[in-house]
Amino acid sequence: MLDAIPFSFLARRAVSALVTLILATGIVFAIQLAIPGDPARLIVGMQADAGQYQVVRRALGLDQPPLRRYGQWLLGLTRLNFGTSIAYATPVGPLIASRLPVTVPLVAASSLLALLIALPLGGLAARRRGTGVDVLVSAVSQLGLAAPSFWLGLLLILWLAVGWRWLPSGGFTPWTDDPVAALRSLILPVVALTFGQTAGLTRMVRSSVLSVVGLDFVRTARSKGLTARQVWNGHVLRNAWMDIVTLLGVSVGQLLGGSLIVEAVFNLPGLGRLGLQAVQSFDYPVVQGVVVVIAAAIVFINFLTDVLYALLDPRIRFD
Repeated sequence: MLDAIPFSFLARRAVSALVTLILATGIVFAIQLAIPGDPARLIVGMQADAGQYQVVRRALGLDQPPLRRYGQWLLGLTRLNFGTSIAYATPVGPLIASRLPVTVPLVAASSLLALLIALPLGGLAARRRGTGVDVLVSAVSQLGLAAPSFWLGLLLILWLAVGWRWLPSGGFTPWTDDPVAALRSLILPVVALTFGQTAGLTRMVRSSVLSVVGLDFVRTARSKGLTARQVWNGHVLRNAWMDIVTLLGVSVGQLLGGSLIVEAVFNLPGLGRLGLQAVQSFDYPVVQGVVVVIAAAIVFINFLTDVLYALLDPRIRFD
């Protein structure tokens, strides 16, 4: 399928993604400079003498000009070298990699579940616009949007973990130790993360479908004698997919952000919790590494979204 897309289109999108990622690294580094706190002073303590303090500053590279530090950090990123953690005294790259088996399945399962629920519900609400089904779906969607993921997570813990003892209330069993226990550890976090996202996606899918239903080519298709199913599958959904793909790209980015809080609520050793702990301990290399990895994931998702655009609408390939 990709061979139908001109190489120039893919090259332009790839260059755009790379430039966006470089700009993101610059913003991350600039924010790190603006954050109050001194990692060197945190390590040596307030009672240490100036000599010890300067030794640690040089070891961390904090005595160098900011632009030089940024250049060295950026050069290291090209070799997947994120630096060394101040709190853990280990390379940041393996530290982040050790947390991905928690965050990646959490976000992937939440995205897939939200999509599988939102698409039929949003389409059903659009087809039954103004009926009781539409009102019910809209009401549930409003409830989902109003319920924060951390609040829902606490309710699930009290209800299903503490009350009924069906599922663990927190923690995570490594996949290599017990895959079933690992899966059980993610069920409640996935539900908590999916509920609000499904509500938002359902409303957006409904709006996207309704915006297509009233267009001229849909009315023309009906006037030609096509059945309701043919009009719906061949014209409405096919053209609504453009908006839906956009929504999916945004949704995954939101889920990555929402996983930070959910991982803290369920005590999951994921990427989000690692980032929060690094902020609390002024572990700047880890904070930068976590943010860059999340930014790279979002940029890559946006690149895939552009590719899907080109597959769904050939006109975009030559823009």
